[in-house]
Amino acid sequence: MKLSTLAVVGSQWGDEGKGKITDFLAERADVIVRYQGGPNAGHTVVVGKDIFKLHHLPSGVLYPGKICILGNGMVLDPVTLCSELNNLKERGVVPDKLFISDRVHLIMPYHKKLDELEEKVRSGNKIGTTMRGIGPAYVDKIFRLGLRSGDVQNENELREKLAFILQMKNELFAKLYDVQGFTMEDLEEEYLPAARMLLPYLADTPVLLAEEMEKGSKVLFEGAQGTMLDIDHGTYPYVTSSSPVSGGACIGAGVAPFQIGTVLGITKAYTTRVGGGPFPTELKDHIGDMIREKGKEYGTTTGRPRRIGWLDGVALRHACRINGFYYLAITLFDVLSGLETIKVATAYQYGSQLLEHFPANLNILEKCNPVYMELNGWEEDISEAKNLQALPPQARNYISFLEELLRVKIALVSVGPRRDQTIVLNDKFY
Repeated sequence: MKLSTLAVVGSQWGDEGKGKITDFLAERADVIVRYQGGPNAGHTVVVGKDIFKLHHLPSGVLYPGKICILGNGMVLDPVTLCSELNNLKERGVVPDKLFISDRVHLIMPYHKKLDELEEKVRSGNKIGTTMRGIGPAYVDKIFRLGLRSGDVQNENELREKLAFILQMKNELFAKLYDVQGFTMEDLEEEYLPAARMLLPYLADTPVLLAEEMEKGSKVLFEGAQGTMLDIDHGTYPYVTSSSPVSGGACIGAGVAPFQIGTVLGITKAYTTRVGGGPFPTELKDHIGDMIREKGKEYGTTTGRPRRIGWLDGVALRHACRINGFYYLAITLFDVLSGLETIKVATAYQYGSQLLEHFPANLNILEKCNPVYMELNGWEEDISEAKNLQALPPQARNYISFLEELLRVKIALVSVGPRRDQTIVLNDKFY
């Protein structure tokens, strides 16, 4: 039975190619919902010869007539979002069915300033944030000091809330960091006008979603970052400030758990991560350099070079269990072409212990050595392969090995950035 809702979740440290897969699947969807994160995420989507880099907007925004929702679990930078919308309009893309939750929290300039100052204080223990103010915005949300999009609807209440917030923030800037804070006039220069421009898009999105699901509309939930960056289940403290896992879709979109029909995990054919933190399968040799250049492994948001490693089966098993993946999609599979041998970590060696489950303690993780299974590689260019039979035997063996290792079916294989460079192995998942 084809289910009407699907959550697309990253299974690694983000950058798995979720944008391409979500865009591919969005053609079948009626509603596309982004449920967490902010402009620290970057989704690159290739349509023909056009390349789109999205930061706030769901990947489905490039299809006309789709309902696109920015859920309450996100944090929005109004200036960045307005710029993103204007850029799309200049390129002929007008998201006429875009809705923004009136409960979503706004990233303000004091959040960005705090992000920068806090990272400097960490010195040798830097998290490696994107400096977009994401963490401080989520801190204010939990501290109940946040500004929500719906607050902009009432000018008097908005100014009253901001006056209180600025008083607290400016005291923090002065006493802890010895820097100048912000005034209401500072916010009126750019941020508040941008926030007001978003007012026509505001809606009670959980109600909208409930109505669409009741009609039988196909809903696609899109996460940002990945499982190993989850605030609870990732490599804490080297994580993001929200929950990219499948459970986060319920909270971040405002739907019940039973309404998430199927969960599709996205994994690269190898592993990457950005920023600090342990990385057991990291490659610091010519093979890692080759994969980075061939896969264009540089951050969509920051441009930073990504760290490269062999596929980590231990981390992937952790992701499969936490998210309840029904299926997986493999991305950047074509990047592995030309390698004589391909390795996959199946366990970690920690002293005399063999670990098959991902440890929470980073002191342990840093001392783990991956136990690899070596597979034969292939020379052929697979970027134009249209079906499984068109792949070399070694590539098909790699897919079968992963299914056996992870006990999850592979539904999609991406062999290039374009929409048509996607091999569908199982279309029953959606």
